[in-house]
Amino acid sequence: MEVINFTPLSAALGGGLIGLAAVILMASVGRIAGISNITYALLDGLRLGRVHGWRLTFVLGMVLGATAWHVMADAPVTPQRQMHPGWLVLAGLLVGYGTAMGRGCTSGHGVCGLSRLSSRSLVAVAVFMVVAGITVYVVRHFLA
Repeated sequence: MEVINFTPLSAALGGGLIGLAAVILMASVGRIAGISNITYALLDGLRLGRVHGWRLTFVLGMVLGATAWHVMADAPVTPQRQMHPGWLVLAGLLVGYGTAMGRGCTSGHGVCGLSRLSSRSLVAVAVFMVVAGITVYVVRHFLA
């Protein structure tokens, strides 16, 4: 699979912006930028009729920021590989289950947890990386 438009500069800029967002959230609200927990609490609050302003702003900012980039860069969102929708649903469910089981996601553990020197986050990130490698191998060699 070919990687298109990847440069170390864009990766460093993107990583820096993610880190900056995490620092701003911690400094302003005192919360960790764990996307799975932010989204879960937002949806749970909406279900109960409560709107958490900072959570809504954070999630909308991610969605609108990505959308704005695609529009301004004239870069359509096209999948690199066609997969059966059943595999995509299964993948989404497994990610949701994994974030619940690991009590956090890659952003919470990888960005915020590691920067706080959390040993739990170090273990979680190691597990994420091993599972990601196995997943790539299986998808490329058995589901291709």
